[in-house]
Amino acid sequence: MAWGNDNGKGNNPWGSVPPSGGGPRGQRPPEFDDIFGNFQKRMNALLPGFLRGRGLTTILLVIVLVLWAFSGFFRVQTSEQGVILRYGEWVRTEPQGFHWHIPFPIEQLLILNVTEINREDIGFRSAGSRERTPSRAVLLGESLMLTGDENIVDIAFTVFWKVDNAKNYLFNIQPPQKQTVKEIAESVMREIIGKTEIQTALTQGRGQIQTDAQIKLQDVLNYYGAGILITEVKLERVDPPGQVIEAFRDVQAAEADKESFQNEAQAYANSIIPEARGNSVRLIQEAEAYKEQVIARATGEASRFLAVYQQYSLAKEVTRKRIYLETMEEIFSGMTKIIIDEGAGTGVVPYLPLPELRSRQKSGEGDSK
Repeated sequence: MAWGNDNGKGNNPWGSVPPSGGGPRGQRPPEFDDIFGNFQKRMNALLPGFLRGRGLTTILLVIVLVLWAFSGFFRVQTSEQGVILRYGEWVRTEPQGFHWHIPFPIEQLLILNVTEINREDIGFRSAGSRERTPSRAVLLGESLMLTGDENIVDIAFTVFWKVDNAKNYLFNIQPPQKQTVKEIAESVMREIIGKTEIQTALTQGRGQIQTDAQIKLQDVLNYYGAGILITEVKLERVDPPGQVIEAFRDVQAAEADKESFQNEAQAYANSIIPEARGNSVRLIQEAEAYKEQVIARATGEASRFLAVYQQYSLAKEVTRKRIYLETMEEIFSGMTKIIIDEGAGTGVVPYLPLPELRSRQKSGEGDSK
């Protein structure tokens, strides 16, 4: 017998087909209203008495409102500031601690780190930089600057900064704020280098350039109300352009040699000049002594002559004879003398060699001893 032809006796192996719908044989499936009603009854049993009978929609609305209100609580860390915006307009800035604001979409919370030190590298890119490394031409455009004496230097420097006022930082300068800091720093550095000679920028003027750049950059940012504090400006490199750097190094070496030679010459001068001054003082002192000696000798001789003249005036003949004898004594004291006696006979030697006799006498005395 075919399964489809059972003459209404219910011989179908799967049983009779239920009327209009699934479910157990001979039963109607539950309606959605019945399910919703049972759920609402169970919820009413779980809710407090004052909420029973108010409807599931009201209950869900209350729960959503409570969750929405709790979403407005937030915490600001020590290193942060919380900025509250109401429909995009600044309302207040919250310091460290727990706070509450009207949740989204009425108010919006922005939290900024105000202690983190940011850095902007100009003319180069540091190894830890997250930015895409630009082309060499871009870096040269940043770093090549004109000096006050119309020379060109290749400068690389770093600006360190942090957020000082969260409101001003968000609303007074256009994002990205880092790009604004970079452009202002480059402009300020060009202005300072444009007033500085190349030799000063390359040698002893680096510290002053850093100080002036930090002060000037802070003044510009304060003028725009940027809410940024510049903590340091550091020169990383100050060199001539790469095309002429070798020639410039030769010039620098020559300048160093020049300074070395000047120092050596100055040291030699410092050793010679004191010696020459000492010799000049010694010669002056010797001349003064000789002067005093000559004056004293001339004064003494003049006094002696005047004394002799006075004696001569009193006894001219005696003085003349004394002077004659003193003069002859002075002349003949060191000469070999021979005395000739004109009255002696022819058989006798007509002279007496007194010096020879005196020398013989001295030699005889020495032998006897």
